[in-house]
Amino acid sequence: MDATEQLRFDGRVAIVTGAGRGLGRAHALLLASRGATVVVNDVGGSKEGEGSDAGPANDVVAEIVAAGGTALADTHSVGSEAGCQALVADTVREFGRVDIVVNNAGISRWASFPKADADNLELTLDVHLRGTWHTTRAAWPHMEKQGYGRVITTASTGMLGLADNLAYATAKGALIGFTRSLAFSSAAKGILVNCVAPNSVTRPSESAAKPNVVTSNQMDTARAAVMSTENVSPMVAYLAHESCTVNGEILVAGAKRFGRWFLGFTPGWLDTAEGVPSAENVAAHWDEIVDEKDYYVPTGTMDWGGRFMSHLYPGA
Repeated sequence: MDATEQLRFDGRVAIVTGAGRGLGRAHALLLASRGATVVVNDVGGSKEGEGSDAGPANDVVAEIVAAGGTALADTHSVGSEAGCQALVADTVREFGRVDIVVNNAGISRWASFPKADADNLELTLDVHLRGTWHTTRAAWPHMEKQGYGRVITTASTGMLGLADNLAYATAKGALIGFTRSLAFSSAAKGILVNCVAPNSVTRPSESAAKPNVVTSNQMDTARAAVMSTENVSPMVAYLAHESCTVNGEILVAGAKRFGRWFLGFTPGWLDTAEGVPSAENVAAHWDEIVDEKDYYVPTGTMDWGGRFMSHLYPGA
């Protein structure tokens, strides 16, 4: 596509969760500036998920309207199924449709293991995972009926491992499975589902409880500007656009760099001897098992199974 041709969203209705601040605000402002009607959802709580305040959502709506756009503030909590259903119901009642769902809302309750208790886990899952699940599920019938939809979920490279973020990483890892599985049969319905892993300085990433993360206070002005949320939103806008044909992918965006995050498998070691392999066999062939040469990226579970068990069906 010609980079000079502006991607427009005229006539499209987008829900952006967690849009009162940070990444969600940047996503909402960009979509609105390109013609989308945006429902700005934000309960207005703390980064730990406590409290509520209608101010952030209303402030973003005021920004959009002042710039000539159309927007609606919504303060339902995506931490409950009822809140997610009400968010979508209010959107459809007000605007007649929903074309785009950007599942961005999140909280950050940092704790080391085993101090990360059941409440820490459940509250994190409620917003990140269940909030994405329930909001997307509520919007899905409307997208199916109109034969069109774009769903974006938000993962994190924090899933790769970071001290004290067990619940957060668990929720984000689950969202990758959600995205991949939902996308598997969605394209036939005209709905594309993709995941973005942002890299920017936000309220959760500036938490004093995250000593392993460089914050905006530790950056010079130029680097802090590059790490702004606005440098993530172009990827979200592309994935939300009708011209996008990508489906079931995980894209990384931030600091003005954009890339693909994929799940690969090594060919591994195949035991051709008679009998059951032993643990000693596994140890002896460890280098071959983990050798990344000739790794492959399966398109789905069946593709992986066909490759992994190809020796059972020679000549197939």
